[in-house]
Amino acid sequence: MQLNHFKIVLALLLALGAGGLRAQSNEPKPKADNTSVNQRDRKPGEATADQQKMNATDRNLTAKIRRSLMADKTLSTYARNVKIISQNGIVTLKGPVRTEMELKTVLAKTVEITGNINNIVNEMAVAPTTSK
Repeated sequence: MQLNHFKIVLALLLALGAGGLRAQSNEPKPKADNTSVNQRDRKPGEATADQQKMNATDRNLTAKIRRSLMADKTLSTYARNVKIISQNGIVTLKGPVRTEMELKTVLAKTVEITGNINNIVNEMAVAPTTSK
């Protein structure tokens, strides 16, 4: 009896899953193109995440900035996940944010923690939202 019940439930789940697939759009989604960003990051002297310094001062600086961004629930997931690279007290911020206001907010939070706008390299960009 349990086996028949299992088969019925499985058949229903499969049928519902197949029906859900038919309801989705058949339009191809544009592929992400990070070519220009990847080329930029290959340039000599370009700060990348693997260059994050492991000394306590730089690690703490990065951690404080990350905590500040994660605590701000008004920021998009993009803004809360910008790359933060600290090298000898200089902080590089990279990645997309959704709006100019988010960019300014991330910068302001970073200035508040570093204490000096001159210690920040801003490589963030406003990425438009995609409509569905």
